[in-house]
Amino acid sequence: MSERSHASSLDAEQVGYKQSLGRRHVQMIAIGGAIGTGLFLGSASRLHSTGPALLFSYAFVGVIAYFLMRALGELVLHRATSGAFVSYMREFYGELWAYITGWMYWLNWALTGIAELSAVGLYIQHWWPTFATWKTVLISLAVVLVINLLSARAFGEFEFWASVAKVGAILIFLAVGLVVVVGRMDIAGHKAGFQNLWANPGGFWPHTDGFAWYGPIMVMSGVVFAYAAIEMVGVAAGEMENAEREVPKAVNAVIMRIAVFYCGSILLLVSMLPTSEYKKGISPFVTVFGRMGLDWMGNVIQAVLIVAAMSSLNSGLYSTGRVLRSLGIAKQAPAFTLKMSKSGVPWAGIVMTSVVYLFGAILNALTPSAFEIALEAAALGVLFTWGTIFVCQLRLRKLVNNGVIPPSPFQAPGYPWTSYLGLAFLVYVVIAMAISGWQSNAYFWHKTNFIVVVIGIPLIAVLLGIGWMVVRPKVVANTGNRLGPVWSENGPTYPDTRQAVPARNA
Repeated sequence: MSERSHASSLDAEQVGYKQSLGRRHVQMIAIGGAIGTGLFLGSASRLHSTGPALLFSYAFVGVIAYFLMRALGELVLHRATSGAFVSYMREFYGELWAYITGWMYWLNWALTGIAELSAVGLYIQHWWPTFATWKTVLISLAVVLVINLLSARAFGEFEFWASVAKVGAILIFLAVGLVVVVGRMDIAGHKAGFQNLWANPGGFWPHTDGFAWYGPIMVMSGVVFAYAAIEMVGVAAGEMENAEREVPKAVNAVIMRIAVFYCGSILLLVSMLPTSEYKKGISPFVTVFGRMGLDWMGNVIQAVLIVAAMSSLNSGLYSTGRVLRSLGIAKQAPAFTLKMSKSGVPWAGIVMTSVVYLFGAILNALTPSAFEIALEAAALGVLFTWGTIFVCQLRLRKLVNNGVIPPSPFQAPGYPWTSYLGLAFLVYVVIAMAISGWQSNAYFWHKTNFIVVVIGIPLIAVLLGIGWMVVRPKVVANTGNRLGPVWSENGPTYPDTRQAVPARNA
């Protein structure tokens, strides 16, 4: 049996990291995680297909996202760790579930990062149509790789200024949009105003002329991914100067930021132009400013799209490096993922993800149709990660109520119903993905989301099962066959756990 106890590995995950992320970094990471291409670009097709009721869809999913962040906040103040969801699953559900969680989170960021990398190339061609995409891919990857390899603070600085750019663009739009809508100004022959919420073709909740009554409900399965990366605060918590002070502030501000940035933007977009004017692949903000004759603002939004994609790449490298190291410590990932620099950067895991980004971008260029299915599979990683946060919070609170561990100083309200609602919603999203995927195309292999759910989930399960069989002997040797959770219903699962795990390490 290993001399190191099963539980002490929870503390070992934090060895080597520097607590260098300050207040402004944390606040802007929290804001930036909630603003990305899902708002700047993805909302266009949803507005076109759903109508003004998309406002309801974003608001409802925003409430679920707030429940998620409160559950995450409770976990972080129980024990701040760069292993985040992987470490919490290890503590509350054991090694197998930690292994599944880590690789699902890595899969999510690996596939998302490849897509963002390819997207940067397309965004650049807005100004330089002949500029080779492969050059953009190399330059973009080199920039975020260098930033991540420098230090956690360098990552925080990049995210700070990227968030400033994204928030600045949204605030400018909100200010201009509010003046235009309240003043009921004319935009390309259409009078702006809040009356457009119900005067829009089909009304507020369109259900005729090609629209389905369940459209705003079904579209929530896509809206949820607009909020993806909001959970980044959990990963960054292990390198914050004062997680106990900063996390509650960042989490509590999430609902207001969602209300202002997401719901406020959608409200103004609907009030300024008919939703039929917004087209897939063109930012709705670019469309609005173009109709107003402010093409230069459209160019600013196009630049912000590049910043948003680069921010996503930056976050992907940061989080996967830390998650891979957490897996590596538990012998669930290659041993080289343990390597860290003197500045506290898990550089080996970051480089590993970068290599996958590079080859993935090449694959995307060669077989874009095949990669589309792979990209949608990344959505499953988001759903699984959110699910782990809810189930870990439920387990934590149950152990607290049983008197096994001390309560977190930042408990989520509404236990257990808010987490139950969150989990039920995630199940709904999977079902809705399958239904919408089936309806999307007449040809089977073009029913992307349906294929991802019906074929992708079993395939991923098989691959993870094979992987677990490969790593399980090493995990058994490393833990002394202690594969279960740290805590049982009534106390430590293993005799020496009480000494190995502090009551709270915030």
